[in-house]
Amino acid sequence: MWFVLAIFVFTITGLICFQNRPAYVFGVTLLLLYGFSFVSTDQLINSVANEGLLTLILLMLCSLALEKTRLLRIVATLVIKESYISTWLRLFGFTVLSSAFLNNTAVVSTMLAPIRNNPHHAASKLLLPLSYAAILGGTLTLVGTSTNLIVNSLVVGAGLPALAFFDFTLVGMCVVLACGVTLFILCRWLPEHDVEVENAQQYLIDTKVQSGSSLIGKSIDQNGLRHLESLFLVEILRDGQLLTPVAPTEMIRAHDRLIFSGDIAKVMQLNHFDGLSLFAHENGLPLDNLTEVIVRSESMLLNQTLKNTGFRALFDAAVVAIKRDGAPISGKLGDAQIQAGDSLVLAVGEDFKNRKNISKNFIILSGVEPDVMLSGYKEWLSVLGFFGTILLSALGIVSLFKGLVLLFGGLLLTGCLSSSEVIRRLPTNLWLIIASALLLSHGLTNSGLMLYLDQLNNLFDQGLSPLLALIIVYVLTWWLTELVTNNAAAALLFPVAFGLATSLEANPMAFVMAVAFGASASFVSPYGYQTNLMVFNAGRYRLTDFIKIGLPISIVYGVVALSAIIVVFGL
Repeated sequence: MWFVLAIFVFTITGLICFQNRPAYVFGVTLLLLYGFSFVSTDQLINSVANEGLLTLILLMLCSLALEKTRLLRIVATLVIKESYISTWLRLFGFTVLSSAFLNNTAVVSTMLAPIRNNPHHAASKLLLPLSYAAILGGTLTLVGTSTNLIVNSLVVGAGLPALAFFDFTLVGMCVVLACGVTLFILCRWLPEHDVEVENAQQYLIDTKVQSGSSLIGKSIDQNGLRHLESLFLVEILRDGQLLTPVAPTEMIRAHDRLIFSGDIAKVMQLNHFDGLSLFAHENGLPLDNLTEVIVRSESMLLNQTLKNTGFRALFDAAVVAIKRDGAPISGKLGDAQIQAGDSLVLAVGEDFKNRKNISKNFIILSGVEPDVMLSGYKEWLSVLGFFGTILLSALGIVSLFKGLVLLFGGLLLTGCLSSSEVIRRLPTNLWLIIASALLLSHGLTNSGLMLYLDQLNNLFDQGLSPLLALIIVYVLTWWLTELVTNNAAAALLFPVAFGLATSLEANPMAFVMAVAFGASASFVSPYGYQTNLMVFNAGRYRLTDFIKIGLPISIVYGVVALSAIIVVFGL
């Protein structure tokens, strides 16, 4: 028993000391428990293949397809308005509702670019509310956050009935409303930082507005061209004149050349704009096979324009984007004079690798894997399939696990997800953390430590009251969340909470919810929750900003959550 307790203490200490490597800490815990036979082989297998855990993994993989649709980007364009109050309310409402059903990390990631590039408000006034709204929204449903799904897997592992889709909703709504009002009041004390202009050592991407495009007659802001991820509209070439900088109110005309700067991997976003073609498309080449090259000093292309060289005929390739260190490039790509050392991203044809003049003109760096965006029936399948699965689960028609298995298979068969993409994005660290936590729970039970809690309770003259025990469980989970991560906190404190509920003959659901909501209460530290970390640097916040805003939010959250848990579930 004492050795297992030592492993439990070691795990907590390790997570505090090595905050950036929780998977390694839990991995060592798993090896110690199994190596010293504190758990059986069957328990190890059941922990790794736990239905709740597999449900979480499938949910995260299926949401990858949703990230490749334009759904979130379209909604994002409707959020930013000139009025700060209107923008704040729209942002909070959209983020809360989205995070209740989608991966809140994906929601925050989608909104980062629109907020940072918006011309009306300082990003630092909106990014922290964005993260907090994502955390709060995740408390509304079973699938709202990975923490809830982890707790559900632990509940199933403990032999209790699985949590229902809306078991969290009543308490979550109380928390969202109370903390939303508190956050709105506190936002006046958020810092107001100007957006840092990124170094322009990025690729220049040339696009053209075709006749009949739905973009024509609308402003840059109305078309959502300011709300792209890692791409920024730097100039417009119109009738031989260069418009820069580009105002958000500038109206799009037919045949405008829109010049973007940014991450070439995000170029597929531009395919979602009707009638906006890329230079490579004009040359008849697709964008799913990109190669990055550097122009040699002895290249025959030097001081010539792409238009005059007959680039497509020479190399069976077309230039998608160009980057030149140390010197600005303006205008459309076809008119840019090539210089030695230019970095080009090429859309290449089938004959590119067979051309004998490639090595004479270019140094080939590597392939560039673009973020492929879905369109047509694949986009509809991803969106309707995902929300349909969630709806069927919420109505109790099909279990969430079964629905996600069928959806995942459909996404793979139709090409909405590729096997290489799944392997690359498989959350192996999270899998290891949860499986190890489940195994640790088995180890604590096998050692008799849970029974020892009952004996410890008898040492008190009047016994430990369920209310005080509930508060202790919540506070411990909250503190551990701020010190380590939300997932680790939930995994570690669940067996303790369940053991206390059993020894006190209290309602275990109340203690389960205390762990779930306590593990999501990460507002004070930028390191306890991934969305906080995402906005920490983007908004140029300091730790004091999180403490100043997050501590009052944490107090309100804790009081409201515990009160609502007692009212809804009872002790």
